[in-house]
Amino acid sequence: MPNAPDNTHDRLDEHTQRMILRLFAIGSMTFFLAVCSQIVIPTAPLGIPLTLQTLAVVLTAITLGPRFGILSILLYIATGALGVRVFAEGEGGWLTLFGQTGGYILGFLVCQPIVGFIVRRRGQRLHKHDGTTRKTPGTVRGYGALFIAGIVAHLVIFAIGVPWLYWVRVLDDQAETLTWANAIYYGMIVFLPGMVLKSGLAAAIGMLIVPTCAEKIW
Repeated sequence: MPNAPDNTHDRLDEHTQRMILRLFAIGSMTFFLAVCSQIVIPTAPLGIPLTLQTLAVVLTAITLGPRFGILSILLYIATGALGVRVFAEGEGGWLTLFGQTGGYILGFLVCQPIVGFIVRRRGQRLHKHDGTTRKTPGTVRGYGALFIAGIVAHLVIFAIGVPWLYWVRVLDDQAETLTWANAIYYGMIVFLPGMVLKSGLAAAIGMLIVPTCAEKIW
């Protein structure tokens, strides 16, 4: 009687291929974020730049999913902290993380699992006739959910970035006095039109690539 075919090698190959794809995707999105960080429109008077960073952050979240999105952002933060000039306006070094834009960078990380929660439907648990259960894979929601996820990601970033901006400026004896109203206006309000545009663009791109990414990477 012939032996049953051993599919272990095939399963290992599939697992290895998936891991290589994930590592490539993590590195690619980190690089994309670094590039988007250099596309800058300066704003006055606080010097918080308008960039394409949050577009890259939202795309990272919806293409890589919560786990690998977090890893990609951590790689970006670690690269910048080590002195590579990947932060906005070519800044680098760990002091940037404690400067007035450090809260926004922290928000990039915090928003990753929140976006994933909004974008993906949970799988259903099915009961089989033999008494066992099986969970179906989750599916990706549509354009509306992707757009809302982008808006929520921006709001999370602002929720951390604006108070951080305020307190860094207040605690800096050499900085001009900053009120909460000015911190909110120049640290968030002026960026709201860009938030809507970037969230819409991220959702449009996401409609094309997220279903495949959710299946092969998440």
